[in-house]
Amino acid sequence: MSEQDTSASSGGIGGRAVVTLGRILISIFIPFVAFVVLWGGFIFLRDTNAPQGIIASVAIIWGVGGVALLFWVADWVVNRLPLQTAKKLQPFVFVGPALVILGWYLFIPALRSLYLSFFDARSQAFVGLQNYVFAFTDPKMLESFVNNLMWIVLGTGGAVGFGLIIALLADRSRFEKFFKALVFLPMAISFVGAGVIWRFVYAYKPPMEEQIGLLNAMVTFFGGEPQAWFTMQPWNNIFLIVILVWLQTGYAMVIISAALKGIPSSIIEAGRIDGATEMKIIIRIIIPSIFSTLVTVATTIIIISLKIFDIVFTMTNGNYGTEVIASMQYKQMFRFLHYGRGSAIAMVLVIAVIPVMWYNLRQFSKREGF
Repeated sequence: MSEQDTSASSGGIGGRAVVTLGRILISIFIPFVAFVVLWGGFIFLRDTNAPQGIIASVAIIWGVGGVALLFWVADWVVNRLPLQTAKKLQPFVFVGPALVILGWYLFIPALRSLYLSFFDARSQAFVGLQNYVFAFTDPKMLESFVNNLMWIVLGTGGAVGFGLIIALLADRSRFEKFFKALVFLPMAISFVGAGVIWRFVYAYKPPMEEQIGLLNAMVTFFGGEPQAWFTMQPWNNIFLIVILVWLQTGYAMVIISAALKGIPSSIIEAGRIDGATEMKIIIRIIIPSIFSTLVTVATTIIIISLKIFDIVFTMTNGNYGTEVIASMQYKQMFRFLHYGRGSAIAMVLVIAVIPVMWYNLRQFSKREGF
């Protein structure tokens, strides 16, 4: 290798090192400055005696305007650099604050929960794996594992299955937009709101009283006896899962419907010409064509099912055999004030979610060719 080639190579390596160091410094420095400036401003606003309305207005302007100003300054500084260097540094100016926020609100709390999971109720005495032994041996915890598995299988299967069926049927209807809007409406309702609504659906009164619950009103109308649906084990878990299916079917339908419209019509027409029935077209052509979309939708709802809490809390509070992992964590941490057990259960939940997220990301990487 000639002296010029060696010099060019050294310059290239040195240039890459400078760019890499610049990336790191900018992605750390800009978020740090943003945090210090905004934190100082909010501390000042917190300690002031001005009226609440003025404080709120100034806080919004300070927060939004301060971040916008910092981004503008950082972008201006980066644009003063050589063109190739600027192109490589610019994304980190925008990614840096997001990374800091994610780290502050997700990564650090996860590490702290892991640390607390090895201590006693008051986070003072080290107890080793005792809290994890509780998490995997306590009868209520075992009940919650079984119930969460039921939520995953029935909730995910029901939402994806109904979403697929409705997407297929609506795609062939003249009133496609109307039916899709109707099915998607529950997505606008929070899980707590849905729980309150469905409490009225499942409401129970003694046989001699007027039934205010929709389901029991229908049962008594046809001559049956009203039922206390929440106490019917294990069916009460299924009654709760119905709410999740009701909420998430609209989400599954919209995503699947978009994937269906991406299937070339020539492939479907070719199948019909070859004599394939509609069922065979769905099984042999449509489902394989949108399989990656079905996986993405399913994994999203699986994660929701693993973390389910709101519906159980508002409907049964975990009674009558309806405990789930998240409700057990809430009770251990906030009712029994056992922070060690609550943190251990939270870590179990995190560990359970990680494989699902990893599989979803792996499928996405394959689809995008990364």
